[in-house]
Amino acid sequence: MSTWNQTQPQTQRRQRFLVVEDELDIAELVALHLGDLNADVATVQDGAEGLDKALNERWDAILLDLRLPNMDGLDICRALRSRSSYVPIMMLTSRSTELDRVLGLEIGADDYLVKPFSIAELKARVKALVRRSQQAANNPTLETEQIRFETLFLDKSRRRVQLQGYTLDLTAKEFDLLWHFASQPGKVYKRSELLDQVWGYGHDGYEHTVNSHINRLRSKLEKDPSDPYFIETIWGVGYRFRELSH
Repeated sequence: MSTWNQTQPQTQRRQRFLVVEDELDIAELVALHLGDLNADVATVQDGAEGLDKALNERWDAILLDLRLPNMDGLDICRALRSRSSYVPIMMLTSRSTELDRVLGLEIGADDYLVKPFSIAELKARVKALVRRSQQAANNPTLETEQIRFETLFLDKSRRRVQLQGYTLDLTAKEFDLLWHFASQPGKVYKRSELLDQVWGYGHDGYEHTVNSHINRLRSKLEKDPSDPYFIETIWGVGYRFRELSH
């Protein structure tokens, strides 16, 4: 089942949001208020249908419930992040355990909101997601940038990383993290800074998700992850990308 909420006249290109939420009253409430953001909002109550709709239409943001019939939100998020095209994703769930939150972020969700949530916070976070996505899309320099350090090559426009000529299989967030580091070699980042700059608004208290991502990134990037060459740990502070010769 799919419904649309259209509440405002056309004044500029309207944003398109997809809400995959099996509780109809919550889905309709979210759609109603997101419509205030000059948006058309589609709601779907089934996970498999939600994935199909997410893959086959263009969206400015997708909001996923964690528990859905036929396919849960984490699997939908994982499937979307396996594609080269990017769309901002927010997880909506009644689960409030730290493990669930971190898992959602680690598979590629951009933000995480626990029910019950305030409408004001929902709208603020969705606006922040869309704003960051639009800023990246509207900056043409980001689409052509490439970084090369010794045998490591990063291509921003293709979101591709090669090491010694071999392509690394990175998740969307692992690529974002590596690009952020490699863009400013030698700069030391606190975990809280990385959360703010790579993950974005709303993740205070989850600095350990940075550790988890860096550990996985090192396992793919480093010859010896226990003695990393590219991403160094600065004990008591955070991490930095080694200053290398171009």
